[in-house]
Amino acid sequence: MEADIFEYHKEEDTVNVESFQGEKRKLIQPTSLKDPKLEKLKQVLIDWINRTLNPEHIVVQSLEEDLYDGLVFHHLLSRLASVHLPVEEISLTSAAQIHKLEVILAELDQRLGLQDSSQIKWNIKLIHNKDLLATIHLLVAMVKCFQPELDLPPNVKVEVVAVEVSSSGIKSNVQTEVLTEDTNTGSDPLSNIEREDHIEQLLKLEAHKVNTVKKVADMDKQFADGVILLLLIGQLEGFFIPLCDFNLTPVNHSEMLHNVTLALDLLNDTGLQMPGVNPQDIVSEDVTATLKVLYALFKKHKRI
Repeated sequence: MEADIFEYHKEEDTVNVESFQGEKRKLIQPTSLKDPKLEKLKQVLIDWINRTLNPEHIVVQSLEEDLYDGLVFHHLLSRLASVHLPVEEISLTSAAQIHKLEVILAELDQRLGLQDSSQIKWNIKLIHNKDLLATIHLLVAMVKCFQPELDLPPNVKVEVVAVEVSSSGIKSNVQTEVLTEDTNTGSDPLSNIEREDHIEQLLKLEAHKVNTVKKVADMDKQFADGVILLLLIGQLEGFFIPLCDFNLTPVNHSEMLHNVTLALDLLNDTGLQMPGVNPQDIVSEDVTATLKVLYALFKKHKRI
């Protein structure tokens, strides 16, 4: 088996066994690479990246080939967490790419709350070497942290060969690596609650508690015409919305709908997708829709 573990790389890459010296690596088995669940997860992650970075005209086609130099992670971090790091926009040399990844991953690991290094399933070398397993682990962690409302395909697992190369030879064993958890097992009674939309949880509280929340500035009515929402987005995101682009004193339903639609488009452009919110819902003073938008803004811009 030891002689065959790198076999499936022959068509695409030549693996330098010496580069593994003293390291432990995990390689996805060829059969798992063709698993429809893995293919679906990869496509969902690619679509998420492209939606998030659409305003910057960045298009990702391959998780292995398009993320290794740090540019995509740099822009994702900027969009999702409003973090602007002092790194080069385009890094052409390997040394520059590795330095860029070092800065970005240090910031990401901190943002993801991974203080224990044993929890981190990626590193600079793995990402730069186009390691698919490490890249997916990092992207899944980013989705869970920055956009938990995004539904990832559940229960995605792959068979991997854990390899350790030493001067005495190659040691390897087959393991199962979990990429996304099974949301239907019910083994953890809190798992489904944690995945449920926070606003949906809030509105399931006792009536008097929900009414208390609704009374804070009577928010569903305050935001129905889109004016305050647009001004809030501009203030938080640091840009000015020209007054000619929206109706400052809307007098009818059409003008209100225009304002709210513009607000949601601006949120999308800044990386805050609101797939479950329709502009009409906010104009109709729907409390759930209004709270979802405000909570998304709060979560992105809160100061720890």
